[in-house]
Amino acid sequence: MQPKRIILMYISEVSGHRSATLAIEKAVKTLSPKSEILSINAFNYTNPISEKIVNSIYMSVIKNTPKLWDYLYDNPKVVKSVEKLKKLIHKSNSPKFKKLFDKFNPDIVVCTQAFPCGMVADFKKDYGSKLPLVAVLTDFIPHSYWVYEAVDYYITPSEEVSQRLVKKGVPAHKMRSFGIPFDHKFNQQFNRAEIFAKLHLDPLKPVILIMGGGQGLGPIKTIVKSLDSLKTDVQEIIVTGTNKKLYRSLKRKIKKYKKDIRLFGFVDNINELMSISTLIISKPGGVTTAEALALRLPMVIVKPIPGQEVNNTDFLTRKQAAVKLEDPKKINAVIDDLLKNDQILQRMRDSAAHIAKPNSSLDIAKLLLGL
Repeated sequence: MQPKRIILMYISEVSGHRSATLAIEKAVKTLSPKSEILSINAFNYTNPISEKIVNSIYMSVIKNTPKLWDYLYDNPKVVKSVEKLKKLIHKSNSPKFKKLFDKFNPDIVVCTQAFPCGMVADFKKDYGSKLPLVAVLTDFIPHSYWVYEAVDYYITPSEEVSQRLVKKGVPAHKMRSFGIPFDHKFNQQFNRAEIFAKLHLDPLKPVILIMGGGQGLGPIKTIVKSLDSLKTDVQEIIVTGTNKKLYRSLKRKIKKYKKDIRLFGFVDNINELMSISTLIISKPGGVTTAEALALRLPMVIVKPIPGQEVNNTDFLTRKQAAVKLEDPKKINAVIDDLLKNDQILQRMRDSAAHIAKPNSSLDIAKLLLGL
């Protein structure tokens, strides 16, 4: 394939948007090693001080007042009220993008988050640019902040999401339902016996993988405490991501628990951990979800955050690939029921396989290299 010069844009270093960007970059390099790729945290590039402030506010709202986020997320009144401010911000950032684009001379710009997508879309209008712009959605419900006339292609998680965007006014010919991009190492053949041996786990006992995204969010301590009263003899793998406080807290308590537990911080072998797991308890982030679906791993979602997490959860439970629980203290009963009923687990595995898009990253890379 003809090599390309591609700019990939995301926001936040530890996020699903960043993971999706890395997956696309790896896939492009696999198919076209001579392609040149520039990966940029667009928010930090244009507004480095504001990025820290906005991230801090976002995390505070998510943790302390999730109902406020529920109100703000894809609210038509909010979308309309911030339109002028959004355009003003985009216009002020356009000169920075012109300098970047003139220097790198990209063939394509790809955005895995709506904020940079909007900035590039408005840049194209301001400067009359024909630069191809590809929007890659990483959640199962599309919000209105993605909708821009200057976007050339939309990569969506499913045909349902594509249809929702069409209803929002996006032309159908721009849709490509390739799925959420994730590292194609999740599709490799795993030596499960070797992984069990490496982690000193028993291959004959169920394994529960517990995660809270890259930042280790969610009621993980409550979940672990509840699971300790499981009637079923299980093994647990806990991944706390960048949440060092959570890691230290669990490290102190781990010896008090009766279950066999393996505790990790930030790791780069989630694919191996998922491959030996019986089920996963996790936040329903788009990339994590795509990875779990590809490995036919049943999901248990606890108290999803309003907004994208609730929407992702609704999609997964409707498709019977996940179950939802609001009270983390009661998760022991839910897990016991699932582990006692292999028919339900098998149905969840089959449902996951049905909606999985295992070749998403490579399909996206082929589109980009063919433009």
